[in-house]
Amino acid sequence: MINFNGILQDSDTNLLEQNRGFLYGDGVFETLKIVDGKILFFEDHYFRLMAAMRIVRMEIPMNFTLEYLEEQVLSLVKNNKCESSARVRITVYRNNGGFYLPTNNTVSFLIQASAIESSTYSVSEKEYEVDLYKDFYIPKQLLSSLKTTNKIIHVTGSIFAKENDLDNCILLNDSKHVVEALQGNLFMLMGNTLITPPVSEGCLNGIMRKQILSLAKKETTLEVVEQVISPFDLQKADELFVTNVIKGIQPITKYRKKEFAIETTKMLNDILNQHLGMN
Repeated sequence: MINFNGILQDSDTNLLEQNRGFLYGDGVFETLKIVDGKILFFEDHYFRLMAAMRIVRMEIPMNFTLEYLEEQVLSLVKNNKCESSARVRITVYRNNGGFYLPTNNTVSFLIQASAIESSTYSVSEKEYEVDLYKDFYIPKQLLSSLKTTNKIIHVTGSIFAKENDLDNCILLNDSKHVVEALQGNLFMLMGNTLITPPVSEGCLNGIMRKQILSLAKKETTLEVVEQVISPFDLQKADELFVTNVIKGIQPITKYRKKEFAIETTKMLNDILNQHLGMN
C-alpha cells in the first residue's frame, strides 16, 4: 500500500510509485512540432534523442528506428485530430527498479500530442521583457545540453518570471556567463555579428538553434559566431531573440532599461518560413 494524496491504495494502481522519471528525473525528452501531418526537423530530433539516451546509458530498443517513432507520433496526432498543427512530446524513461543505481537500463516511452493554433512561424511585435535569473546556475557540462526530465531550474525561473511580471528570464552558468532563456536558446545581434553561446557553456543543443545558425550563415551577410556572452554584453546588443521549435523565433524587446529592435529577427523568421515552404 502507498498513501497518494491522503488515500491509501495498492501501489500497483499508481503509475508513479516506481517510475524513475518521476523519482529521479531519470528520463530524456523531445518536443516536436507537427505541420500538415509532417514532423518538422524530425531527423535532427531523432538523432539528438538517440545521443541523449546513449549519454545517460539507456539501452536503445532494437525497434527504436526513425521510421518506428515517426509512425507512433503521426498515429497519435491523427487519433487526436491535430495533424494540421500540433505540439508533441516524446518522453523516454528508464524502467522501474533500484534507487540511484538502476537494476537495468531498459526503457519505456510516452508520447503526448495537443493542437496548437498556428502552423507558420510568426514574429510577435508585442513587448517582451526579460531579466537575469540568478537564484541558481546551469552547470557548464555535457548533461546541461540534453533535454532531461530534470528541469527544476527552468521551473523555478519560470515562477520567478511570473512573480516579477517578466515574459522570460535569461539563465547563467556557474562561470556567470549567459547560457540560454527559460524556453529556448538565446541569440544576440551586435552590429553585423550574430552571436549565440557555444554548447560547451551548458546551453541546450537546440534544434531551432541549429537551423538559425545554418540559415543565417547561408542566407544572410551576417557574421555568425558561437562565443561566450557576458551579462554586460546584453545591454550593448542591437537585438536579442529566443529560439525553440514550437515558437520559432521570439524577439526580446526589453532587458532592464535597454530596448531592442526586431528587424533582423523578422528577416530571419521570413527566411525560416521560406526554407520550410510556409510562406
